[in-house]
Amino acid sequence: MKNFKNASPKQNNSLMGEVEGTVQGHRDGHGFLMPDDGQPDVYLSSQEMHAVMHGDRLRVRVVRLDKRGRPEGRVLEILERRKKPIIGRLLLESGIWLVAPEDKRYGQDILVPKNAIANATAGQIVAVELTEPPSLYSQPVGRVTEVLGEIDDPGMEIEIAVRKYEVPHAFSADTLAQAAKLPDRVRAADMKNRIDLRDVALVTIDGEDARDFDDAVYCEPHKQGRGKTAFKGWRLLVAIADVSHYVKPGEPLDRDAYERATSVYFPRRVIPMLPEKLSNGLCSLNPEQDRLSMVCDMLVTEEGELHAYQFYPAVINSHARFTYTEVAAILGNTHGPEAHKRKALVPHLLHLHEVYRALLSQRAKRGAVDFETTETQIVCDDNGRIEKIVPRTRNEAHRLIEEAMLAANVCAADFIAGGKHASLFRVHEGPTPEKRGTLQAYLRALGIGMGISDDPTPGEFQAIAQATKDRPDAQQIHTMLLRSMQQAIYTPFNSGHFGLAYQAYTHFTSPIRRYPDLLVHRVIKALLGAKKYALDAHKMEAANPMPKRPGKQAAKAAPTAASASTEAERWEVVGAHCSANERRADEASRDVEAWLKCRYMRDHLGEEFAGTVSAVTSFGLFVQLDAMYVEGLIHITELGGEYFRFDEVRQELRGERTGIRYATGARVQVQVSRVDLDGRKIDFRLVRDGDEARLLRGAHRDKFGDKHGGEGKRFDKRADKRARRDAASAAKSAPPVDVEPMPLPTPDAPTAVDALERIEQADRVLQAERRKTARATKSSNTHPVKAAKRTARGPAKSVVAKSSAGAAAKTTRRKRGGAN
Repeated sequence: MKNFKNASPKQNNSLMGEVEGTVQGHRDGHGFLMPDDGQPDVYLSSQEMHAVMHGDRLRVRVVRLDKRGRPEGRVLEILERRKKPIIGRLLLESGIWLVAPEDKRYGQDILVPKNAIANATAGQIVAVELTEPPSLYSQPVGRVTEVLGEIDDPGMEIEIAVRKYEVPHAFSADTLAQAAKLPDRVRAADMKNRIDLRDVALVTIDGEDARDFDDAVYCEPHKQGRGKTAFKGWRLLVAIADVSHYVKPGEPLDRDAYERATSVYFPRRVIPMLPEKLSNGLCSLNPEQDRLSMVCDMLVTEEGELHAYQFYPAVINSHARFTYTEVAAILGNTHGPEAHKRKALVPHLLHLHEVYRALLSQRAKRGAVDFETTETQIVCDDNGRIEKIVPRTRNEAHRLIEEAMLAANVCAADFIAGGKHASLFRVHEGPTPEKRGTLQAYLRALGIGMGISDDPTPGEFQAIAQATKDRPDAQQIHTMLLRSMQQAIYTPFNSGHFGLAYQAYTHFTSPIRRYPDLLVHRVIKALLGAKKYALDAHKMEAANPMPKRPGKQAAKAAPTAASASTEAERWEVVGAHCSANERRADEASRDVEAWLKCRYMRDHLGEEFAGTVSAVTSFGLFVQLDAMYVEGLIHITELGGEYFRFDEVRQELRGERTGIRYATGARVQVQVSRVDLDGRKIDFRLVRDGDEARLLRGAHRDKFGDKHGGEGKRFDKRADKRARRDAASAAKSAPPVDVEPMPLPTPDAPTAVDALERIEQADRVLQAERRKTARATKSSNTHPVKAAKRTARGPAKSVVAKSSAGAAAKTTRRKRGGAN
């Protein structure tokens, strides 16, 4: 048995061992087994994937390790077939009906008998249920169970996404019946044993299109005591909707809420965690309506430190519903028309602004990471198509509410930790040693004198961000800083929050749309009543398979839903379920946005735009357009007739002959060359300026000589024509963009940590593309002697291959026709 020198002893012991888990397919045909016990993923070749599909549960044997010690497996047994319907487009090819799955991870088309297509027609989007699984020699067979409609129907991209990512989008009959029995307003019996704060001028501040109001805030100056022990600062009240009063453990409402774990936000539509009667009515802190709430009552010093806090159930009455834009206008001009309309509440808003400034100063002292990122919002027309994409600006009102919510979340985490009660923390760990080394090498390559220590702090990251914010490559540097961190998760193990520089942090402020917040409310209520909150058994049954623990806990196998026996393990399973569903919601939202952007850019094929290189890979450049905030790829083959070398440390491509460099942050002019709706991809072609074109012409002559002079002349003419067109385009000023609100509610204002989670998703896509390019390169770099031997053996093998191919059904994806 061959042992690879880079394989660890522990990994060698697992060779020829058997592993059970769930298979995750890849669009290129291979797959990975995600082990139930949290061990490293097991690679499955394309051949092994012939008889299995994405989502199946398997038992595999690890048969070899690659040079990095990563396991590769062979399928021994298919334990359980995926039972959920598969969404795809119904096609008719050469008289054969088949469904091409929207999720490319399935890797195989599904044959549909003529009598099993229901009333669907070719080109429509359908849901298909498997009647025969795939085998080594045959494709899967299924029947159409639901016809969703035409691909261009308004909102079809959302219907596809919720089924593709298995987002629960219909409440059970029991849940709807229970919601219907709830009262329309707060009853007198519900107010018992609660503090009455209806006379306190609490207000809600949200986006223009929000309909569910989780939180209300109030602030007033506060003095207490005398002498050296005197307190001077503010009293800050954060009132959060008391969802736990209506959603009880084990009831239908709770089961559906746990299954969803979060609300999912799409352009023009939201799939709520709770029925509308609760999310927009009984639990929502609507203005001038009595509502039940859990209050975090805090004393904040003039330096922005949390001096004291207490939690208690209360009944409140929101005195007004403010928007971010309105509050920002009032704070900017206290004598303006907006301030005049809300004259009685202006002093309270000014106090809120004062405590916000104090909390912000403390944030700077902690060294919390706070990168400025550009967020966008999609403005759709009445048919659900993109009308325009505009930047979403964060004003003082956004930051004010963010700091107030952070303060309440910190108090909740401290209260639970002090009570030594099991719960979910929001944990965000710092960079792994590998990512830290990559970041240090990158900073050195750019000549940045500042670095990070072996045990980095958030302050070090923030210091680098501040020192480089005026550099032309600031966006590139900040992106690399964010990429070096880990994803935030829900877990009962409190490891602190690196990005926000908190020792303990949890989510308390959004129980209407996040299930972990609802659990935190239940724990706080239990502590207030000197009781203990125990998780329900049904949560273990509904839990998804456990993902691997990140960071410091990665070496320890995580419990599964079946093996969770202790209270801590049960909380860990629930935390993993909520984290996984949060990722699922993000992926579904991104998929819809990507489809809309592809559909939008299809109308701009052939047009040229200015953009900025947002990422550099070994296979090309990702470019974000300035005017449209859409990202696409310039493949490396579009960069010219020379060899470009990828510098991973500097994150740049450099031409060996011309020395032309393309790095993140570089300004380029591109043309939209191709749009792939099915793959959610946009391809650009680089439009060069005059100097760059001359360098490449020289490289072309060096490589091919004068015998291709005619081609060179045509290249010259095209380059000169493009240079003149670019000059004329640059002389025109860009038209102003009007910012309009989205028609439906959006989540809270994005933070740097949110940006990190989006970048982590982008990184996974980039890594997949890198692996694909590496495999292609490896197959092309064949040793000449070995190639000659294979050529000599070729005829005999080709006869065997052809005979085998005749017996086996072709399972590769067919080229699709029809409308996109």
